[in-house]
Amino acid sequence: MAKEKGGFWVGFAAVVFYPATAAMSRKRIEGGERVPGSGGVLVVMNHVSHLDPVYDAVFVHKQGRVPHFLAKHGLWNVPVLGSVLRGARQIPVYRGTADAQQSLRAAHEALEQGLLVIIYPEGTITKDPDGWPMSSRTGVARLALEHDVPVLTAARWGTRDVYDHYRRKFRPLPRKTVVTRVGGPVDLSTYRARPQSLGLLREVTDLLMGEVKGLLAEVRQEQAPDGFYSSRKV
Repeated sequence: MAKEKGGFWVGFAAVVFYPATAAMSRKRIEGGERVPGSGGVLVVMNHVSHLDPVYDAVFVHKQGRVPHFLAKHGLWNVPVLGSVLRGARQIPVYRGTADAQQSLRAAHEALEQGLLVIIYPEGTITKDPDGWPMSSRTGVARLALEHDVPVLTAARWGTRDVYDHYRRKFRPLPRKTVVTRVGGPVDLSTYRARPQSLGLLREVTDLLMGEVKGLLAEVRQEQAPDGFYSSRKV
């Protein structure tokens, strides 16, 4: 499969994001070679700061791939921003749609087209006071089970030290360290052989986010808590 070309808007973002992240932090990527050079890939990550997509875009771009993030479809109606999202081929999520499958239809299409898709299953930055992953939405399991593509888990830590949304603190200096660790492909073959159900979707979602939490524990060199923080119904 031919490698995807980023186009103008991806190139423009790279020109902005690379120096911006370098000014705010030292970046370390561990296991980046595990990202396939072409073909559909689903990358499952934690979410601790509104800066995460900027750093994660740089991480993926450094591996020679074009990042495609999921975002609320309403953003496509915002002047200028909508043009950028369309030009960079980002992925709208149609929340509020009665059919859960339809809400992620653009993400399914992206994987079928051989694109690299980054998903934050928590749906928003974690509300866990200590920054561990929250209980997550099961859409990630639908994407992982319905496409025969590599599913990678990754954890990134350090962005909240730069910008902490809940505490309203932006501290770019002194420069922080942001670490991204990528795990190996998750074997979901036994799960794909089972009839899909809500129970299966929850099981796979928790499996994937458990892998993310484990990687985060390694990066932080701390013991991860049992289970997932929850402040809402999922």
